[in-house]
Amino acid sequence: MDKTLHIIGGGMAGSEAAWQAANMGVQVVLHEMRPKVETFAHRTGNFGEMVCSNSFRSDDHEQNAVGLLHWEMLQADGLIIKTAHAHRLPAGGALAVDRDPYAQAVTDALNAHPNIRTSFEEITELPDEGHWIIATGPLTSADLGAAIARETGRDALAFFDAIAPIVYAESIDMGQAWKQSRYDKGETEEERTAYINCPMTRDQYEAFIDALLAADKTEFHEGETAGYFDGCLPICNCVVITHLEHCTISSDFKQK
Repeated sequence: MDKTLHIIGGGMAGSEAAWQAANMGVQVVLHEMRPKVETFAHRTGNFGEMVCSNSFRSDDHEQNAVGLLHWEMLQADGLIIKTAHAHRLPAGGALAVDRDPYAQAVTDALNAHPNIRTSFEEITELPDEGHWIIATGPLTSADLGAAIARETGRDALAFFDAIAPIVYAESIDMGQAWKQSRYDKGETEEERTAYINCPMTRDQYEAFIDALLAADKTEFHEGETAGYFDGCLPICNCVVITHLEHCTISSDFKQK
């Protein structure tokens, strides 16, 4: 019997699964449709490419459950987390990465592993023999997504996507804004000043909310719902002080 493990999807989950299995002596074939078949969000054909935020959230393993998971992944020689640490950017208590060299390093590590082979083609149906891990994520191609839905039931397929805005640094008046990390976290001065904070008066903030609510909105595709994840809503990033007389919006801008 062929004991080769096939993994569909070269994102973070598929890359980590390939790495862990290969380190256990398993022969792995990692299937990725990019760059032959592109998605609307990816820019490269690299493994582990981050297409949304460049943050892995808190890296505090003593006070935060996400940080504890990071620590556990490091103890397991996790490729994704140790590569993230090798390419981290100042982000206070969070683990943020320089996404392009990070993805390139993940790709290089997988390509160099003697137990991993890569195959770049689109798989459109669920295989019916062999050993497979399906790790294709929310950007699964339409045909494979339909095959998964038929097998699992459409209600079993869901994901949360982030909607954090991008603010250009040159558009910010640093005579009004200041640099300070969330909760003053960070061991170095660079980390403690990793975020740009833009102050607003109460009237300015309420006007901002009104403008946001009146702005153009995306149209949902057939079958999509609006089940929002509160942790990724931009309004929730507002830190309110002095009884709403002033508030600050922390931008996701990281200096490189």
